[in-house]
Amino acid sequence: MSRPVRLALLAAALLSPAPADAMDDFMRASSSGPLAMTFCTKNSDGSKIEGGASKFCKAHGYDKLVAAVDASFAAAVGKAPANVRPLLKRDQVWFNEMIEEAATTVQEVDAAEIRRNFAATLRQRVPALNGIAAGLGRAGLNGKWTNTFGAVSITVGENGAYRVTAELSSNYGSDKHWQCKLGATVKPSGNGWLSGAVDRARPAQSTDAGAPQNKPTEPLSIKLRRQGDTLRLVLVATDEQWDGFDDSGCESLGQITGTYFASGKSDATDKADTTFVKPTFDCTHPETATDEEICADPELAENDQRLNRAWKALLPRLDETTRHALTEDQRHWVRSQADQFPEFLHPGWEKRTSEMHYTVNARDHLSGLQRERIALLEGFDDKRDGLAGTWLAYNAIIKITIDKDGGLEANGWKWEQGDWKAGCDYEMSGSVKNAVFTSKEQGKNPDTLERDHAMLIVNRLDDDFARKRYTDNGIAGNADEAKCKRRLDISSTARLFPAQPSPDIDRLPGIR
Repeated sequence: MSRPVRLALLAAALLSPAPADAMDDFMRASSSGPLAMTFCTKNSDGSKIEGGASKFCKAHGYDKLVAAVDASFAAAVGKAPANVRPLLKRDQVWFNEMIEEAATTVQEVDAAEIRRNFAATLRQRVPALNGIAAGLGRAGLNGKWTNTFGAVSITVGENGAYRVTAELSSNYGSDKHWQCKLGATVKPSGNGWLSGAVDRARPAQSTDAGAPQNKPTEPLSIKLRRQGDTLRLVLVATDEQWDGFDDSGCESLGQITGTYFASGKSDATDKADTTFVKPTFDCTHPETATDEEICADPELAENDQRLNRAWKALLPRLDETTRHALTEDQRHWVRSQADQFPEFLHPGWEKRTSEMHYTVNARDHLSGLQRERIALLEGFDDKRDGLAGTWLAYNAIIKITIDKDGGLEANGWKWEQGDWKAGCDYEMSGSVKNAVFTSKEQGKNPDTLERDHAMLIVNRLDDDFARKRYTDNGIAGNADEAKCKRRLDISSTARLFPAQPSPDIDRLPGIR
């Protein structure tokens, strides 16, 4: 969206009196969070420790290590360009989140090896930040790049290719750690990115002639591109490739995707486009964690621009009723986008390791949400007649087919952002005659599908039924009319918009 449109919709979404607060803390830009580590200076209740630092920290020298990290960070961030400064602040906040989690283990367990590893993590951060301060302004790709979770080394190859070696290590204390070493050769892919397959050892083939042979999994891909003074690295994988990845040098791929900062000067003469691709908002002052990620990634920034163009081109085509409804839907979508990255950065269903940073997962979900919305806006099928086709909203999707005899089948679902337990499945069958759908379902609250201008209304009456399903004392008497099996109080009512077929919206139930 253009800046005025985007900010107007974002303000409407975030400041409305509806369920969420004006700006939930988890949604705020990480760069606006605390940059100082507090495990030495504050008690668990947030109160300050008398004497400046705890006895435990002084005894093991952690207070001096923290002071050194803080000084090195201040020097680095002071030299960073204005549009990179929030990304470097975010990187430091993520480091602090990791180290604060590890500090809890160190103080609870108080074992020599754990203390040594903890101190080593703090010591390593100082030269990493010093290297970032020295590397600002570096041209090209060749050299070392670093962030909170590890480092990437890039060397120039032949015919425009580069060799990439990544080594990541993050330690959140106890047994919560990720380590990964991998390599890849990347080449220009024609869209500003360099991409290539990740090196991996294929599963050993059985020598037993009668045994089934393992089918090699397609390799994962990595792509990279400069984003101003930073390097953007993105892991690209399907679910099958991700699940099939098994490499002894990589415990987890979860933090490969990220923003990396040049470490030290480089004498290399290779060249790279160092343009900072700007989204439709100011990257020197990102408001949300999702904004930061869009600023960090040239592809996500381009998606944001494309959304703006599609939105402005579509609205004049629509009748007033549809335009009003789509604008309301877009307000909800903007809020969903603001929630998307932080919700999947620390996924709630990963109960044991939810404090760890799932940067690959979070970026993938944000990218998918953007592409899905672009597909709707660019492929908005406002000339569609009848019920058949794909219909999409910020919180629902349904696909309807009608055979030559008027038999109708519809499948889809409705979701609540980030809550996989609050969804409603759409599984409808019935018939269509004179453009009117009659469900096979019996009861007081059968499935309904109705056209309203360019839109589709699904189960219009279910809002009223949902409000009556629960009483103060439990389930009301009409619970047997529920449409949503996990949460009987959830309504399946939705207003959806006509979308042309697209691989970016051709995905039924999954976690949102």
